Amino acid sequence: MTQLYLIRHALTDWVSNGQLAGWTPGIHLNEEGHKQAESLAQRLEPIPLAAIYSSPLERALETAQAIAGPRNLTVQTRDGVGEVRYGEWTARPLKELSKSDTWLAVQVYPSGTRFPGGETLREAQARAVTEIDAICQTHPKDAVAVVSHADVIKAVVAHYLGLHLDLFQRIVISPASITIVHFGRLGPWLIRLNETGPLEPPPKEDDKDSKQEDGKEERSKAGIEESIAPGATATTPVTTGPS
Repeated sequence: MTQLYLIRHALTDWVSNGQLAGWTPGIHLNEEGHKQAESLAQRLEPIPLAAIYSSPLERALETAQAIAGPRNLTVQTRDGVGEVRYGEWTARPLKELSKSDTWLAVQVYPSGTRFPGGETLREAQARAVTEIDAICQTHPKDAVAVVSHADVIKAVVAHYLGLHLDLFQRIVISPASITIVHFGRLGPWLIRLNETGPLEPPPKEDDKDSKQEDGKEERSKAGIEESIAPGATATTPVTTGPS
């Protein structure tokens, strides 16, 4: 079972000032961000991370290095989990962008809206999921961390939840937050979302598989019970109307 820890980079001045950083080079963590990154390393101490991957952008790398340093791990960069390519929107204030028609389209139809001169969120989701799937295949029994960006993590979480990308804006990913997805025999399981508190060591694989099987049995049982009309039994035919 792969235990995936999706981590949003810590705070920058651009986040605080409401500017869309995108792939702008040279954006570093601010003072508060460095404190958040140090706190992240402490929160992740109970987790036996086998590898740490990161977006190549400085703010993500600095966050990843704060986690990797105490473990003597080398951060491995992957463009696939880099920020969304916002094109002409890059480096512009969000307050200004929110007045455009494209902004509204991104809110209600993100899967089909292209950022001017950039990519669509569906394209960003596809490359990020492809990258993460490859990471999980490399670490089939490990805990691994991937440091990325808010929209990318939201899109990835939506994919593994089976949630349509047009609803991904309902997911919130805060700076220095941790989202945990476990990949077992029965597929991905969202364990924690946007976690900013302390973490516990992951369960043993046998314990997790047992819980998954129990959950599957309970859902199956619930499905049978819900399909039986009030007053009927499991052997009583249920009429739902003309077919």
